[in-house]
Amino acid sequence: MPLAHFRLRPAALPPHLRRPSGPAGRLLAGTVAAVLLGVLATGTGAASAADVAAPGTPGPSQAKPAAAPDFGPNVRIFDPSMPVAEIKAAVDAIAAKQVDDEMGTNRYSLLFKPGTYGSAAEPLNVQVGYSTEVAGLGASPTDVTINGHVDVYNRCLTADNCIALNNFWRSLSNLTINVTGLDGCRGSANFWAASQASPMRRVNITGGNLSLMDYCTAGPQYASGGFISDSKTGTVINGSQQQYYVRDSSIGGWSNGVWNQVFSGVNGAPAQSFPNPPYTNLAGTPVSREKPYLTLDPAGRYSVFVPAVRKDSAGTTWENGPTAGRSIALSDFFLARPTDSVKTINSQLARGKNLLLTPGVYDVDQSIEVKRANTVVLGLGMATLTAVNGAVPLTIADVPGVDIAGVTIDAGEVNSPALMRIGKAAKPAKDGKPEKADESSKSGKHSDPANPTTLHDVFFRIGGPHVGKATLSLEVNSDNVLLDHIWAWRADHGNGVGWTVNTGDYGVIVNGDNVTATGLFVEHYQKYNVIWNGEHGKTVFFQNELPYDAPNQAAWQHDGVLGWAGYKVADPVKTHELWGGGSYVYNNVDPTIHATRGFEVPVTPGVKLHGLLTVNLGAGTLDHVVNDTGAPVSTDAVGVPSYVANFG
Repeated sequence: MPLAHFRLRPAALPPHLRRPSGPAGRLLAGTVAAVLLGVLATGTGAASAADVAAPGTPGPSQAKPAAAPDFGPNVRIFDPSMPVAEIKAAVDAIAAKQVDDEMGTNRYSLLFKPGTYGSAAEPLNVQVGYSTEVAGLGASPTDVTINGHVDVYNRCLTADNCIALNNFWRSLSNLTINVTGLDGCRGSANFWAASQASPMRRVNITGGNLSLMDYCTAGPQYASGGFISDSKTGTVINGSQQQYYVRDSSIGGWSNGVWNQVFSGVNGAPAQSFPNPPYTNLAGTPVSREKPYLTLDPAGRYSVFVPAVRKDSAGTTWENGPTAGRSIALSDFFLARPTDSVKTINSQLARGKNLLLTPGVYDVDQSIEVKRANTVVLGLGMATLTAVNGAVPLTIADVPGVDIAGVTIDAGEVNSPALMRIGKAAKPAKDGKPEKADESSKSGKHSDPANPTTLHDVFFRIGGPHVGKATLSLEVNSDNVLLDHIWAWRADHGNGVGWTVNTGDYGVIVNGDNVTATGLFVEHYQKYNVIWNGEHGKTVFFQNELPYDAPNQAAWQHDGVLGWAGYKVADPVKTHELWGGGSYVYNNVDPTIHATRGFEVPVTPGVKLHGLLTVNLGAGTLDHVVNDTGAPVSTDAVGVPSYVANFG
């Protein structure tokens, strides 16, 4: 995520919230890149010696607890009988390693068995760093309660440059946080000051506010999130979050908007008011399915629960009774380690196993092939697949009901044609524009609108940890697919970064019909960031940054058009709808560069876009919002959006 510039809109903020103001330096990959003016805009580790059974000793009528599965050395499983000091020592040690390890290879999953942890007298406070998952193991978020905090704070890259802009790749799910403990400003809320790829799912916040901004450090306190689903909170302090998407939740209030705040199916959300303030509110989510999650029953048996599909959904799945869905015994999963070969993984999938990826980085030299309907692939601790020798790391056949969750996919040094492919490959690119697959080559008859193949928290990286190259990150050829929180990122900082180094033409290409995206983040690709070729597509929330690093205008233009749009709906498409979309420009290598438009769509009655904006982050010019509509954004007004409320 960039150096961002934003305005904090006035709202009923608590008196301790310090509004950042004045000039502030922006740091990119440890180096000052620009100064933007203005603000207001199972584990066998030491921590899990008691992993084997649920609390208590089995009585005569109880079954003997099952043996603990081997989740590998980077899963820590905590029991409520463990002393708080012991748990805290374990989580603090991991935080100390991970809080600044943005591009490292360590991965951790911190899992809490059902029960209560900490107290008002001795709270449990957990700080969550990079590549770390914190999750409860109950059937409901109320089965695990942490009296204390589970926080993400700003990173202070220098004493006067504290930001959350690059707080990526972490997650929080399936537990209750009763906010207590900590002194002064830190005691005023549970802080989740994170940006992209940092989801909060099935979380119940009680006893205090949830703040998505860390206002307790020095400025500028910028943040660029974010995603929340199936959660219940009191007041949410949005603060400096320039954009956010909340889905199917209940909130006690929302403090303010910056550029683009989108809500679908959220009880207590602000009313529709885009662009002043910039709230887009849908009464229901067109189609939703919550992410699968690991559970532990009283007999010590692990399983994975797969929530059911909902249509026009609103509110959480768990407040008024058990979440609907199906439970799969862990014995029906192959527990993969990073040392397992793709051949071994594919053999297990072919035998009918589901796949659980334990934390780590997997080198993938040929495709992991998911061919069976209703297969679940669940990653723990931000499990990462890295392409080797130009492989496509993950492919899914044209079958219904596959669920891929909690997986990050990295490009490797040799160019991959794609990093993930759902359904049969589309035709090769022609004149820089991949063609939609022939209807005869698609297997839409094998899809099921009542049981869509779904991606949850699937993240793509080209560059960042290392050199990476991929023509395309995600290709969706099947019909009836649900994309629930995607971040496709061609790195703007880190290792192996440069216009001719981490090459990536396209972020997401959708060729299938009836595909829905809920929370689509796609950034910095060198041509179209998104191309939507399929009919009846829907996107609820889109966030995009155009590439920073085009060397000059000649290198970034096509067909007489300056630059490439962030979101392209193909010319033949007759029906498409988008709610809440933003495209941002920051051409810092050559600030004279222009992009003609952020969104490019056919002008036809069935194509409708709502709540659009473009923003200048400090360099370059974006001439229009959609097609030739919308005022330009330039360095004349950095951080001031150009809005189009409705188009089509």
